[in-house]
Amino acid sequence: MKKGNMLIAQSGGPSMVINQSLVGAVLAAKESRSVGKIFGALNGIQGILDERFIDLRKESRATLEAVANTPASALGSVRRKPTPEDCQAIFKVLRKLEIRYFFYIGGNDSAETVHIINEEAVKAEYGISCFHIPKTIDNDLRENDHTPGYGSAARFVACAVKGDDLDNRALGGVKIDVIMGRNAGFLTAAAALARTEPDDGPHLIYLPERAFSMDRFVKDVKAAIKLYGRCVVAVSEGITDRTGTPILAAYTQETDSHGNVQLSGTGALGDLLAKVLKERAGIKRVRADTFGYLQRSFPGIASATDALEARLVGVAAVKAAVEDEISSGSIAIKRRATKAYSVDFAVVPLRSVARETRCMPADFINKAGNGVTQAFVDYARPLVGPLPVCTRFAQLRAQP
Repeated sequence: MKKGNMLIAQSGGPSMVINQSLVGAVLAAKESRSVGKIFGALNGIQGILDERFIDLRKESRATLEAVANTPASALGSVRRKPTPEDCQAIFKVLRKLEIRYFFYIGGNDSAETVHIINEEAVKAEYGISCFHIPKTIDNDLRENDHTPGYGSAARFVACAVKGDDLDNRALGGVKIDVIMGRNAGFLTAAAALARTEPDDGPHLIYLPERAFSMDRFVKDVKAAIKLYGRCVVAVSEGITDRTGTPILAAYTQETDSHGNVQLSGTGALGDLLAKVLKERAGIKRVRADTFGYLQRSFPGIASATDALEARLVGVAAVKAAVEDEISSGSIAIKRRATKAYSVDFAVVPLRSVARETRCMPADFINKAGNGVTQAFVDYARPLVGPLPVCTRFAQLRAQP
């Protein structure tokens, strides 16, 4: 085993369990004789370039465990991909710190960052192990059955929609919940887990994997109201028309740091859909909420399965780099083909995870394109865990 110091950092959007991965990796490194100092870079690669670090070996076990159970990115985060020039500057810093093990926690863009750094390190003949530790609430990393962060965010969505459904049942009308998901609908689909009775909402679910039609939307809502007397809608922020243009694109000029239409952190889509229903369907009571960034770091609601697996991918990364002496890779979660839910952790090439994303499988979406199938529910339920039990008077329950 090669001996040297370790550097770990976090990147991209925070999650409820990203710190579990951080602490899992740190505790595993502390147990290894091959790892010397353990540096934590503040705000990802930007912190490396600025030489802003903390010594994670100095943190007590009690503090580390408390941080592990705290949502969001304890080391801070960043959205930046390194240029070849950045990499040379990074290597200068890492060599000074005698870093031999580099771990980066994040989604597909973070995996690409690790891939770039690893490729440049090979060119520079710098002997460093580079590993990506997966994290994304979007659940869109290739090679993975699911990703750390998703189960907890999905649990938030299911609980929030369950509460909204109870509220809507009391007052009636239409309630629209706009949920994160630019290209992948996994998070919005989790709203289906809120259902326990036949007439429970959400009654309609719209995902970015299917083209959205405003005319069809109005017809669907009218049909749901005729059937249930009310309607709860879960819709992905990234829904597009048949040309692939975001529905929101015609109504906003705001863009994000990558030049894409700004979808999160704005209530524009919900307001638009509510206005359409009032004007075209004549529905008086229409309300809309955008869950926005609440889905990422809401405390006290993390999935136990998600937290455990997030911890274990951090451990697996250190084991792969230090004990197995694998030079680079990304840790992937693979579901076993067993009746009882269980997983394995594998090392996959960085290039297979970097940049590109995956979407919801076709068999998870119903034929009408306005809901999900039982196959999705069976897939997601073990990741989310048990939800709060809500009920109503027996005389008021829907008849089968």
